[in-house]
Amino acid sequence: MHNFNQTMIRFGAISVEEFLEDYWQKKPLLIKQALPNFISPISSDELAGLSLEEEFESRLVQGSTAQQQWSLTNGPFTKTTFTQLPEQDWTLLVQGVDRFIDEVHDLIKQFDFIPRWRFDDVMISYATKGGSVGPHFDYYDVFLLQGSGRRRWELSTQFCTLDNYLKDVPLRIMHTFTPEQFFEVEPGDVLYIPPKVAHHGVSLDDECTTLSFGYRAYSAQELFESLDMQNPDQEQNIYYQDPIWINTSSPALIPDLAIEQANQILKISSDEFAAFVTKLDILDEQLLQHFEAETFREKMQYKLHPSCKIAYFLVDTTPKVFINGEYFDTQEFDPQAVMQFCNKRTINAKDHQQLTINLFKQNLIYIID
Repeated sequence: MHNFNQTMIRFGAISVEEFLEDYWQKKPLLIKQALPNFISPISSDELAGLSLEEEFESRLVQGSTAQQQWSLTNGPFTKTTFTQLPEQDWTLLVQGVDRFIDEVHDLIKQFDFIPRWRFDDVMISYATKGGSVGPHFDYYDVFLLQGSGRRRWELSTQFCTLDNYLKDVPLRIMHTFTPEQFFEVEPGDVLYIPPKVAHHGVSLDDECTTLSFGYRAYSAQELFESLDMQNPDQEQNIYYQDPIWINTSSPALIPDLAIEQANQILKISSDEFAAFVTKLDILDEQLLQHFEAETFREKMQYKLHPSCKIAYFLVDTTPKVFINGEYFDTQEFDPQAVMQFCNKRTINAKDHQQLTINLFKQNLIYIID
């Protein structure tokens, strides 16, 4: 694993501020050599190994746009699965790899100019030559980091409607897809794709792994449900839109602008919004239920469990913290130490013993090896 001293991908010709203002949730961007000399922390063989385990959500997609014959199989798989596959035109996808592999989880901080509470998970794919999941579009934002091999991407803003999908196919693959942009990527390149931009990636060789850093899409429906309210516009596909992010060094902060944006959809308080964006899905809840912290040791460095979601907003200059959908009382602790923990997701027990003990007792942190 390449050791990155930088804590943010390299944008090259543009600044991070330009990216946030001109591209985020607006238009795609290819960032060549965003992570120079990048070596993927997971090889294709290791990814296949993960797909044999029950903890991992994995899928196998076979097919190509040339044939328009597609099949989808859900894991866990067996070793025999892979010996019976054809030589070309298949893709293995494994979700949530960041929850289990620290080196993958550590890569997320390269993208912490986007608030971490907006982050969903890292999906990793491996494809043989011609491997693809077909042209499709999503409602969320994604950074596609090429891990190994080469891939050709075709992008389009046309025909991104819910009725434009092939019928009787187990995947959401677009019926009509007219490419407008073409990109070829190699290891270390990052392709950013905003919501509702169709994309179709085809592997150019047998070494193609791609790490997909996905950011959540909050639908109006979800926001209303979080407050036990009826959504008056159930027919409409309305999604929360981010403001222009400016606090790029505080990834756990929920700025007032974000809450104002949520209030464009419904009346929601800061507390309610913070609880909503840090609420765990069922899989993460299960992972935390099975997690048991070791014996507490002083003078050690601890890190927040990868499944945890943490965020805070400021009341005057004091942080109000929410972890995993619940208010977390930090009033007796130093506000600076609290904010540092939220943003870095690590804490030194020697420097902040009481806060560390508090987090430890709630099974939220573990020792960094």
